[in-house]
Formats: sequence, C-alpha cells, structure tokens
Amino acid sequence: MLSFTPDSRIENQLKALQGLLVETSRNLETATTEEKRFLEKCALISNVGATTRIENAVLTDVEIEWVDTILSKDGRTTAFEEKKDFIIDKLSKSKQRSIEEVTGSRSVLSTVYLQADEFKPLTQAIIRGLHRELLKYYPPAEHFAGAYKTVTNRVISRNNETGEEHTVLEPTDPGIMTEMAMGQLVDWYNGTIDAYHWPLLVAIEFTFRFLAIHPFQDGNGRLGRALFLLILLQSGDKYLQEITSYIAIDRKIEQNKNQYYTVLHQCSDGRFHADPKLYEFDMVVLFFLKIFEAAIADIGVYRTKYAHLRSLSESAVTVLECFKSNPETKLKVADIEKTTDLPRRTIQFALKSLVEKAILNRLGKGAGSRYQLIF
Repeated sequence: MLSFTPDSRIENQLKALQGLLVETSRNLETATTEEKRFLEKCALISNVGATTRIENAVLTDVEIEWVDTILSKDGRTTAFEEKKDFIIDKLSKSKQRSIEEVTGSRSVLSTVYLQADEFKPLTQAIIRGLHRELLKYYPPAEHFAGAYKTVTNRVISRNNETGEEHTVLEPTDPGIMTEMAMGQLVDWYNGTIDAYHWPLLVAIEFTFRFLAIHPFQDGNGRLGRALFLLILLQSGDKYLQEITSYIAIDRKIEQNKNQYYTVLHQCSDGRFHADPKLYEFDMVVLFFLKIFEAAIADIGVYRTKYAHLRSLSESAVTVLECFKSNPETKLKVADIEKTTDLPRRTIQFALKSLVEKAILNRLGKGAGSRYQLIF
C-alpha cells in the first residue's frame, strides 16, 4: 500500500483526471495511425529535451528532432557512433556533452515505451540496465554506468544564468544504505502496483522515493522521470496506458522547474528518510497531478499542429525542409532562395503561412526579417 493516505482533495482530483483520461482516449479513436505516430514522436522529443535541460543540457527541441531524424534513418535507432561526428559538427563541438546526454535519454525512453511489459516485475537489475543505457553514449560516465554510487551525492538545483547552486535534498549514503533502500523500494513497488486502485499515486511515490535515494552517481533525475513513465505503462489502467506515450510530462516539469525542486525539498525536509511515512507526500502528489493534467492538454496542441502540417502547400513543405535541415539557423528569404528553386514571392507566401500556423517564428520586420523553426 501507499506510505500515505490521500485526502479528499487528492481523491477528487484523481477522479477528475480519470474522467479526462477517458475523454482523451475516446477523442484519439478518430486519429489515424500516422497521426498517432506523430503524437508519439512529439512526446518523445519533448520529454527528451525537457529531461536533459532540467539537468542543464542545452539542446533545443528543434535540434533534438533533427538528431532523432538523423538517428532514425532506414529504421535504425542505434547508429549514434556512426553519425556522432556528423551530428557534433552540425550542432557545434561545444554541445557534445548535451548531444551525448540527449542520445542516452532518447534511447532509454524509446526502450521504456517499447518494452514496458517486459520489465514487470521490476528489478534492480532492470533499473541498473536502464541506467547503463542512459549513460552509454557519454564516455566519462563509463566507469559508473549501471552501478550504484560509491561517493556521496546530492540533489542539486542550479541556476544556469548565475551559476548559483543549492542543495535540494541529501540522499542516502553510498554502499549498504543505498542497496537496502533500493531493495525495499523495488519490493514495495512490485507488491503495490497491481494492488492499489490509483496507480498514478504509486508512480508518484516511487519516483519521489527513487529521487530521495539518488542511487547512482549521475543521471538520477533523468532515470527517475523515465521510470515514472514506465510505471504508468505498467499500471494496468487501460486509459492511463493508452495516453502515456502521447504525453510530455517532463516538458511540464521543465516549465515548473523551480517549483519542482521546491516541492522535492519541502516534501523531504531536505533529506532521505528510511521510513517513507516521514515524507510529506501531499505536496508532491498535488504538484504531479497538476503537471499530469497540463501534459494531457498538450495532446490537443500537437493534434492541431499535425492538422496544420497536413494542410501545407507543396511550396510551404519545401520551405519547411530548409529549416529542418538547419536546426540552429535563423533563415532569411535570401537564404531560402539559395537552396530552393522557388520564386521569392512564393517563398514569402509560404513563410507567411508557416508563421500563421505557428510552425515558424518571425524575428524582426521588413527585409531584415529572419525566421526560426518552432517545435
């Protein structure tokens, strides 16, 4: 069972969310297979981008979509070493670590979406395997990928603009304390996920307790959020399972990053507790329920984008490809003229259409205007 008793406020929100899940699932019955694949890709790219930027990576979703496209050619999803130099040269060597972290997160999330059923019951070996997958493209982490920490670590919140850091949570000590805590967490999860009627609460408690343990030297935040999605897919709730691959939970966490760290600190009083009943779970539950509802709402946004993309003229598609091939670049009309055979007037009309459909962002006015792809 849970380590806390949800109050009436939480119960009411869960019931409202369940209604929203059912409604969203029914609305998606009209979506074609192609549209569903588009929605899944949007969620994947958004989750990968957000979960890595929460941990201070720098790639935008537009850049990550380009990386995903490069790594997905010919149906292959594991060609990073083959394409690595090309990707780094295109996006700049200063972004190499972010590219490696993005590739690892992409690999883990893809594995979670495809193999969730195979990871039940959940084991420590599975968790360590996912951690190894997360870090396998980042060479400096080779020596501790898949292994529990051997050095004390902390949950840190960092301000990218000022460089200021502060400790959110002091986790378990390395060694036997971490091993015992992870053993207890996995046993609790396997005994609770099919027995408790609100699996979303199981996912929230598990994720928080995992973050409080912070069992690995690096990658705990990214892996913890991936495990949250894994639990939703293992939940046994038909509607929850159907919707999970279409929602970008991490995108909403990134947008509420300060509150996320504040809640983690307040819930735990800034330190790990061997007895999970000592945590104040209500505040972290309310945060995640709010995040979850917002992520469901984004499905409608992505469906609108899909409809807009389907309605583009042939010339607008040609112009759009110029931007997809140059994920970092802000392009002018003259730049597009150089790479297409389209007349200037046709390009201008296509750009106007793409801006109106919120596919491109226009920067500046007049002849000096530049355009940038929006994910």
